[in-house]
Amino acid sequence: MNFCLNKISSYYKKWIKKLKNLIFVLNCGSSSVKFAILNPDNEKTYLSGLVERLFLPDTYITWKFLGTKHKKILGSNINHKFALDFVIEQVLLKQKDILKNLIGIGHRVVHGGIKIKESMLINDTVIKYIQDAISFAPLHNPANLIGIKVIIEKYPILSKKNVAVFDTSFYKDMPKTSFLYAIPYDFYKKHGIRRYGAHGISHHYIARKICIILNKNFNSLNIISCHLGNGSSISAICNGVCVDTSMGLTPLEGLVMGTRSGDIDPSIIFFMNKKLHIKFDEIESILTKKSGLLGLSGISSDFRYFEKNYNLKKEAKRSVDVFCHRLAKYISAYTTLMENRLDAVIFTGGIGENVPLIRELTLSRLSLLGFRINLKLNLSTKGGKSGLITELNSPPVFVISTNEELLIAQETMNLINQK
Repeated sequence: MNFCLNKISSYYKKWIKKLKNLIFVLNCGSSSVKFAILNPDNEKTYLSGLVERLFLPDTYITWKFLGTKHKKILGSNINHKFALDFVIEQVLLKQKDILKNLIGIGHRVVHGGIKIKESMLINDTVIKYIQDAISFAPLHNPANLIGIKVIIEKYPILSKKNVAVFDTSFYKDMPKTSFLYAIPYDFYKKHGIRRYGAHGISHHYIARKICIILNKNFNSLNIISCHLGNGSSISAICNGVCVDTSMGLTPLEGLVMGTRSGDIDPSIIFFMNKKLHIKFDEIESILTKKSGLLGLSGISSDFRYFEKNYNLKKEAKRSVDVFCHRLAKYISAYTTLMENRLDAVIFTGGIGENVPLIRELTLSRLSLLGFRINLKLNLSTKGGKSGLITELNSPPVFVISTNEELLIAQETMNLINQK
């Protein structure tokens, strides 16, 4: 027993000596808090964790350190502030050897609004811009701001080394033909009403990763990236530039999502208000929190339920079929933007990486475009595994695990070094 403890202690001491240039990454979602400490140079993650089910019964946290996994129930109806306090006081502060090697903190921010088009060192002006963009991302930006404010308060020594990395930055070069809505042009000029996109950090990471796999230059890359999770989006990247994406002014537009409706006829809103006498605040809640897979099934937004019950319950099959129909439509439409060459279609995100059923049903709808799935490869590619899932005579389709935390850490390191 003593020998084992000495061995672990010796390993730990050697491991600590290797720690340097660490970045703490914080991703406060609408109902979760994700965090990690990693080195953007060697791409190693030393500590990672996730608080899930905020504002619901049995909120819990899981984290991993030195290969050991931990889990703790935090209680019911836990908010972001409580969760962050626990992460800092019960997880981070107990790893003093790691903390003293932190050189910066990177925050995921969903929406940069009209003025922010790249990652920024956080100051009062940047915080104001994030606040101004709350109307564009009402479920996300407020949570992002809570994370920023708590961290600056808890770690004042690094207050000038906090960096905001924006999902919307990836779409800064998207052409007007893609981002303009067909409404009076003054709404764009005066009020910034346009399509901004979301999940840009994930799409950007995937684009860089597939360049390595295909041995291609980023500036000549033509791919369709499908980020599928509780929030889902798809992006068309042509010659290294995102030329179209499914999310719009807010993350409500586009694909069917866990609780979000995605694309609908705007007249549905007027009908609900005028004919059904539903107030606009309630309509917003319905479209963002009660629609999507939850609305279609009337039961759940958790894809584990749908995968298990697809062939057993009609509401599960109905929901999945609508999800895949919408996704296939977007993929087929985005092939027209590829300038006569499609290097790959990529599935990523919690659903994209782990639900072979979705990939099979979606690609079966695209057989006219030559897509041929390899069922064996598809079924075996999940749980963190990446790889090709199509036949050799098919346009290539890959599953790739996204790593938003790594890209955020790299962006944070770059800005700190520039300063």
